[in-house]
Amino acid sequence: MRKSLFLYLFIIAVLMNVFTYKYFSSKEKSEQKSEASNSKNVTSTSLSDSITSLNDKLYDVNVFSLEQNDRAQNYLFESSKVDNISIFSDKVTQALLAFNDAPEGNKYTDQAKIGNQKFIINKVKLLNHRWIIANYSNGELWGEVLLKYFIEEDGSISFEIMNFYLYPASLN
Repeated sequence: MRKSLFLYLFIIAVLMNVFTYKYFSSKEKSEQKSEASNSKNVTSTSLSDSITSLNDKLYDVNVFSLEQNDRAQNYLFESSKVDNISIFSDKVTQALLAFNDAPEGNKYTDQAKIGNQKFIINKVKLLNHRWIIANYSNGELWGEVLLKYFIEEDGSISFEIMNFYLYPASLN
């Protein structure tokens, strides 16, 4: 009888060890899964925060642009035959950049040609229905210009220099 009692106790002890092992191993796996999902949530939250922050910065940067300025767009829609702001912006930009082909350089940089290097406009940003800011260079010197633009009766675009600045060579 004593032998059978020890046999039963031994079997119960083995079964308890097997169930305990299974319980703790499955608990460890579930903890690892929850940690992985938590780290994914933290990563997705931080990415979401980064995207929101970048969108806010982009909005701040584009405050002074024709594409974001509803009042300037309404003015253009009402006062001229502008139907699409994007097409209109491209038209104005191309009209200004067309002056880069002149042998003396773009006359709206208000800079004379230095040697063989002419000043041309590189980047253009339409600020609203009236103003443009652009940067220009001749490869060695850089500057910026603020222009007014006008839509003529025939649909052509004319420009007028408001102000310009050529950075000194030591700052380049």
